[in-house]
Amino acid sequence: MSKFGNEASLQSKSTDGNVYWLDGLAPLTSTKAGPLRSVDVAVIGSGYTGLHAAIVTARAGRSTQVIDKHMPGWGCSTRNGGQISSSIKPTLAALTRKYGANHAMAIRDEGYKSLDWIDNFITTENIDCHYKKCGRFHAAHTPTHFDELVRDTQKLGREEGVEFKIVPRNEQHKELGTDSYFGGVMLTNHASLDPAKYYLGLLSKAKLAGAQITGGCPAQDIQKDGEAFIVTTPKGEIRAKNIIIATNGYTTNLVPWVRRRIIPIGTYMIATEPVPKALMDKLFPTDRVVSDTCKVIYYYRPSPDRSRVLFGGRVSADETNPTLSGPKLKNDMCRIFPELANYDYTHSWTGTVAFTFDTLPHLGSHNGIYYAMGYCGSGIGLSSYLGNRLGQQLIGNPEGATTFDSLRFQTRPLYFGKPWFLPSIVRWYRFRDKIQIKRAIPRSKTISDL
Repeated sequence: MSKFGNEASLQSKSTDGNVYWLDGLAPLTSTKAGPLRSVDVAVIGSGYTGLHAAIVTARAGRSTQVIDKHMPGWGCSTRNGGQISSSIKPTLAALTRKYGANHAMAIRDEGYKSLDWIDNFITTENIDCHYKKCGRFHAAHTPTHFDELVRDTQKLGREEGVEFKIVPRNEQHKELGTDSYFGGVMLTNHASLDPAKYYLGLLSKAKLAGAQITGGCPAQDIQKDGEAFIVTTPKGEIRAKNIIIATNGYTTNLVPWVRRRIIPIGTYMIATEPVPKALMDKLFPTDRVVSDTCKVIYYYRPSPDRSRVLFGGRVSADETNPTLSGPKLKNDMCRIFPELANYDYTHSWTGTVAFTFDTLPHLGSHNGIYYAMGYCGSGIGLSSYLGNRLGQQLIGNPEGATTFDSLRFQTRPLYFGKPWFLPSIVRWYRFRDKIQIKRAIPRSKTISDL
């Protein structure tokens, strides 16, 4: 085993929790203990965005060095739920009011392109990561939300060609073995994968392309030196013609302009101990990924081998740790699935995602430094797609152009990268969700009864 293997194997035992996806995974290793001294491209951040950009630049013959504060695979690229959606958060109507009809539709289309793009990439590159176009069941937590969800989804079908199926409450058990929801919709083209195996596949592709990857090597400073940049790290300086910032939820004050535009938010997950096949088949008769209409959403699914339930969400207003979030997640899970009360969880972990003030992803360059980030909880598809596009932009490939290129990357007065406002917002949303759920029982008659 390389000198990095032991360090990498400690990822799942860190203060960020015991990550289910890393169990039994081959060590995620660096290629070099120290970075190259002079390169065409220096990529800061070794997650999905950084690796996809590095694959493009390295395959184009550009010497590429990827560095990361932690070891490869430490961050949210191996800590997410493995759910893939198109998920551009703002609606077509909201975007139309702001940008006009044509630009709005182009923004929405980028989300659908990302879904198709990652499907093609995984297939073409033959990445073994349990990828499956399984569909998503999006559940309504109140009767009113079901009515709104049906209307909104039907509108998506008419205006954007989204494929879906309406699932009324009396047919809900065909999708999900619970009475906690009031029906929902099934979105056909959403998908799932094992995020750590997907990451391992990307890491292998980047290495084969010739990208050098160095973990435990935080970027401490960036200075301009003529036409090049000097990146200072504890393992030496890197002179680079181009720099890519690909740190998303783990963005530091290295480039304050970027940090002021990113809102880091912790998300939390647990994995249950193995449950009997009969129970799994009852609770999850399909392999779909699941989310709901709560403002503070839950997201969950069966593990790829259907042995465990993987359950995630935001469990508190303030950031916490997996020791405290685990019991809260189990409590929420058992509210939805009382049958799981007798089954403990064996893994509890956290990762950090990045939101933006306009809830849109952004990519571009600032003072000559390239960036892509702010996927707002939909990082697998969008970070892969936009990491690729950013790499193409850097090498001058016109295919790298996206609708996001022209969007202003917003910040707010007095915001410097620490979301002091977030706890109050989350408390309000959680309170509102709880009140709505309580009022929904006993439920009023809705179209879910028809």
